[in-house]
Amino acid sequence: MSAPHAGRYEALERAVGHHFRDPALLETALTHTSYANEARRGTRHNERLEFLGDSVLSIVVADYLFTHKNMPEGELTRMRASLVCESALFGFAKQIHLGDYLRLGHGEEMNGGRERPSVVSDAFEAVIAALYLDGGIEAARRFILPFVTASLTDKNAEEDYKTRLQEIIQQNPEERLRYVVAGESGPDHDKRFVVEVHLNSNCIGRGEGHSKKQAEQMAAKEALALMGC
Repeated sequence: MSAPHAGRYEALERAVGHHFRDPALLETALTHTSYANEARRGTRHNERLEFLGDSVLSIVVADYLFTHKNMPEGELTRMRASLVCESALFGFAKQIHLGDYLRLGHGEEMNGGRERPSVVSDAFEAVIAALYLDGGIEAARRFILPFVTASLTDKNAEEDYKTRLQEIIQQNPEERLRYVVAGESGPDHDKRFVVEVHLNSNCIGRGEGHSKKQAEQMAAKEALALMGC
């Protein structure tokens, strides 16, 4: 494989916070099997890097949670799973526009591979491996942890809305609170959900999000605002 063109990935290097001593590692991380199959013989794809990146990601996230979260093993396991799942990685990758840099075969390009969660999340793991191989575990850790800490902050904030609303409603045991999906739209990789929170038969809040859970949190947030809480 020829050396990557100088400057091709400068913006991506800035986004990941690392200048590659071996830029071929980054280029391989961005190369889907469909591209390698259509290119000349010997072109490398990112599947091996994805394998390694999955393990590096898992140890970095596990180490952070073990150090910073005083939780039993079961809760730590569930939290780690929520941070390393395909949907989470796809969301992280979108923040740095990783899909824009992927090298895809013609068919994958035409079929929307740059927005396909499985393709983009796999490439995200491959980039982690490239960082690890080029700069060691600390380079990978510096890249991963901002996504993790921001995601945990968002999760905590969202959970607070539902918890706070539930605590208020529980002061009147006869009241019944429930969340109702009022609509959904968009393709599978970019779903939008609308959820209403009902107090008895009355809608007291409405929210939207990329998941039902997120939409529920936004509905609870609106209900708290309307209640002056």
